Amino acid sequence: MSDGTVTITAAGTYRLSGTLAGQVVVETEDDGVVRVVLDDAEITSSTTSALAFMAADIAMVVLADGSTNTLADGSDYAVDGAEPNAALYSSADLTLTGAGALTVSGNANDGIASQDGLVLDSGTVTVAAVDDGIRGKDYLVVEDADVTVTAGGDGLKSDDAEDTTAGYVHVAGGSVDVTSGGDGLAAETDVIVGAGTVQVRAGGGSGETVAEDASAKGLKGTVSVVVGGGTVDVDSADDAVHSDGVVSIQDGTLTLATADDGVHADGDVTIAGGELTVTGSYEAVESAVITISGGQLDLTASDDGINVGGGNDGSGEQGPGGSGDSFATSSAYRLTITGGTIAVDSGGDGLDSNGSGTMTGGTVTVSGPTDSGNGAIDVQNGLAVSGGDLLVTGSSGMAQAPVTSSEQGWLAATFDAQDAGSTVEIVSSDGDVLGSWTAGKDFALVTFSSAEVESGAQYTVVVDGTELGTATAGEFSGGGMGGGMGGGGPRGERPGG
Repeated sequence: MSDGTVTITAAGTYRLSGTLAGQVVVETEDDGVVRVVLDDAEITSSTTSALAFMAADIAMVVLADGSTNTLADGSDYAVDGAEPNAALYSSADLTLTGAGALTVSGNANDGIASQDGLVLDSGTVTVAAVDDGIRGKDYLVVEDADVTVTAGGDGLKSDDAEDTTAGYVHVAGGSVDVTSGGDGLAAETDVIVGAGTVQVRAGGGSGETVAEDASAKGLKGTVSVVVGGGTVDVDSADDAVHSDGVVSIQDGTLTLATADDGVHADGDVTIAGGELTVTGSYEAVESAVITISGGQLDLTASDDGINVGGGNDGSGEQGPGGSGDSFATSSAYRLTITGGTIAVDSGGDGLDSNGSGTMTGGTVTVSGPTDSGNGAIDVQNGLAVSGGDLLVTGSSGMAQAPVTSSEQGWLAATFDAQDAGSTVEIVSSDGDVLGSWTAGKDFALVTFSSAEVESGAQYTVVVDGTELGTATAGEFSGGGMGGGMGGGGPRGERPGG
């Protein structure tokens, strides 16, 4: 190639090799594919995009087998409302494929951008951009490519706000590794992870905070975020997984660390399978409606482990430096647990609902707060238990037991503080151990429910082999062993509330 501008004016296949100080422009009205094969090509422009499909029916970039290719644009050309606005730009549907490697430097704005759809089919793609890394307006799909993005703005983005069937990001395979100043994966409609590996570090990670008008979330879909497989690893200054609508986790492995919410949806969160580990958060899972029917959850939060309440991205206002819990109480707020294995380690409430709470199955272990201003269970209308295993330790100041009308038997007891790491056992009058677990933190409350607990029967609470006393199933006063007052009332009616 010779320096200057190379213009392609007809559909077909074009192989580019060598070094070009200038630009390759595609300008054709032909039907069909314009296929640009990069075969050890280095294209650098000081004034505009390096490779721009300005007019084409279908655009394709092929990375020749074993090739190493570079595209870089200038840093001082106008991009506000202008086109092209990325080092690799297309006005048409664009596909990247092949078994080579491509490095893109977006020095003025985006790295790779399509005004229609964008598919990363295969190849190794590395992008650094001052704004968004890779943007497909109608959609952005990663099929089997290995993608690494460093972006001052969002990492992977789709922003069509006019077509409700467009504006989505879909990772169907391959690998995605994003370091972003803004959101990692951001979609005007849906973020979907079906397979592959997604790794995101957004806003400097969970040790940082974001400005009030900024967004540095891991996965953000305005309509939904759906994870049906693959591996997702997020370290973010803002919510790790966020949707203004719904979040659905069906399968896959998620490991999340955040300065705000681990999983947040304004509408509802549904978890039916997979593995979800929140290693650190303000609130681990938050939404107006939370339904857990399967999966393995390990949730760590400095405040609430599972929080059901209304409001938009509420804990962003409630977290460090925020204005406190602004959620209202409503019968529309529901926590439903029908299955799964759930472990909660919370500095605030363990299970918190500003409406109702029901448990019909699964195994829930709560290592609740150590301070008296929060409760391991805090359900406004009471937690109704009709199945599953519930194992709770926490502080006693705001202690709440399941409602007395629960179909399944339960017991609760408070006592002098016990040490973290202690083994807790619930023993029947016949000497059978109904439940045994290790307390994650200091505790002065034990709550237990299983199918083996009979209402009205006496049970002994044993900690590290020492009998602390007996409790009557279905009775809880909040002040010590046994008692006659039923637990599970609203906060204002609870003993110690």
